[in-house]
Amino acid sequence: MSFNVAIDGPAGAGKSTIAKALAKELQFVYVDTGAMYRALAYFFLSRKADISNEEEIGEFVKEATVEIAYEDGKQQVLLNGENVTSHLREEEVGNAASRTSAYPAVRAHLLKLQQDLAATQDVIMDGRDIGTCVLPKAQLKIFLTASVETRAKRRYDELLAKGEQADLSEIAAGIQERDERDMNREIAPLKQAEDAVLVDSSYMSIDEVVNTIRNLVMERRA
Repeated sequence: MSFNVAIDGPAGAGKSTIAKALAKELQFVYVDTGAMYRALAYFFLSRKADISNEEEIGEFVKEATVEIAYEDGKQQVLLNGENVTSHLREEEVGNAASRTSAYPAVRAHLLKLQQDLAATQDVIMDGRDIGTCVLPKAQLKIFLTASVETRAKRRYDELLAKGEQADLSEIAAGIQERDERDMNREIAPLKQAEDAVLVDSSYMSIDEVVNTIRNLVMERRA
């Protein structure tokens, strides 16, 4: 039987970084559901779709196929056969994904792929509603969070490292707005599953978070 780890939490909490490191250590398959939603958002933007029009997005999504592939051990996201991984961290794409991922047609389009993968392989899957909706029977659920200030500073440093201009206060405001939108959306809102373990990474290093969750996996598999 496969072992599933669900990691949920708000934007910028470090879910992807932690999940990738854990998957490598445990030799699990890492599934970045956020990247899959961002791939669809990139598709909508590239097609100049109105992301506020749910009916229009519901039609456009039928034309998109999202696949997960691995190249040199690194996850790549393919959109209609094209590798779009390099576009997925763009701010416009992230904001569009936050909006469009709430649409039932978009969620249904990706849900079956995610669940089928988890049913046959040991996976670590991260997102906003993995423990509550996508993998409700996961053997281990983590709700990974951090303060808005911590998450904004992480994103600010990331952008500066890429040589991009950034405003810390604007980033913080954007994160706060995205949190409120994700937590209050009608379909699959961001929330901690009742049986999830809360991990606040505000004052923890990546290694400390990885070790904490790895120990929990070992306990549950014993």
